[in-house]
Amino acid sequence: MEKKSEDKRLENIPEVREFLDVFPKDLPGLPPVRQVEFQINLIPGAEPVARAPYRLAPLKMQELSDQLQELADRSFIRPSYHQLRVRDEDIPKTAFRTRCRHYEFQVMPLGLTSAPTVFMDLMNRVCKPYLDEFVIVFIDDILIYSRNKEEHANHLRIILELLRKEKLYAKFFKCDFRISIIQFLRNLINRQGIHVDPAKIKAVKNWASPTTPTEIRQFLGLTGYYQRFIKDFSKIAKEKVIVYASRQLKPNEENYTTHDLELGSVVFTLKSWIHYLYGTKCTVFTDHKSLQRILDQKELNMRQRRWIELLADYDCEIRYHLEKEMLW
Repeated sequence: MEKKSEDKRLENIPEVREFLDVFPKDLPGLPPVRQVEFQINLIPGAEPVARAPYRLAPLKMQELSDQLQELADRSFIRPSYHQLRVRDEDIPKTAFRTRCRHYEFQVMPLGLTSAPTVFMDLMNRVCKPYLDEFVIVFIDDILIYSRNKEEHANHLRIILELLRKEKLYAKFFKCDFRISIIQFLRNLINRQGIHVDPAKIKAVKNWASPTTPTEIRQFLGLTGYYQRFIKDFSKIAKEKVIVYASRQLKPNEENYTTHDLELGSVVFTLKSWIHYLYGTKCTVFTDHKSLQRILDQKELNMRQRRWIELLADYDCEIRYHLEKEMLW
């Protein structure tokens, strides 16, 4: 895998050297009028938000200015969204003020609610002829995949010509070329498929034991993301009792035999939790051994026959379990 480095040069990559204009140091100016324009649709009657600029001490303002300039110089905050125009009638809606003056955005800024959706729409339209053939687009990321180096060089040239035609620009030092594995959307992707990032696995291994409900939810949220990579992920956790059910015997039930009381408790449970159990295979554990053969018994009273008909509606298996081994 070729490492991303500040020392790499455009001229050293044959497929790219003829497309130097696609990798400018700075955006050349306002983007052209495209088939996709950024629109700001307001709720009828909505009024502009009036808010004073956030106050900062002079020293903090200077520090903030210096840090922003440093980030800009290092290309860390160059926005790709600025390659899409704002619709003329919506430009006044982007107005904002600073301690120095008022400004309006003529291009789509980062941070607006629908900005990612609109930019994704633009990229899908631009790359539509080649989507899922050798290109994957996610917002401002373009992934080009090929079976061999020759095919990859051709695919890369096609996309660069497309970007040149549409006057869309890329940042060279944020690009990787001719690599066999890439990190994308928190996963590692190569020709064998999608793999878990080892750094994420290390984070799970080093995670401190959660002690509060919030910490448990955080841990389950992190590990749950990778459940598709782990067979029988849901079975790893130890089973927990999710509900208990009981009731008093009715006067007439006090005369039931032990066998009928045990069978009646099964029927009561199935009726109580029908929304969980109906249509789902379930297992009933009982310490009354004769219930295992209840469906094979021929001599049944009317009550038992009625209950057997109800049991037939469920996909359940009755198993004998010693009382001392039951979970309570």
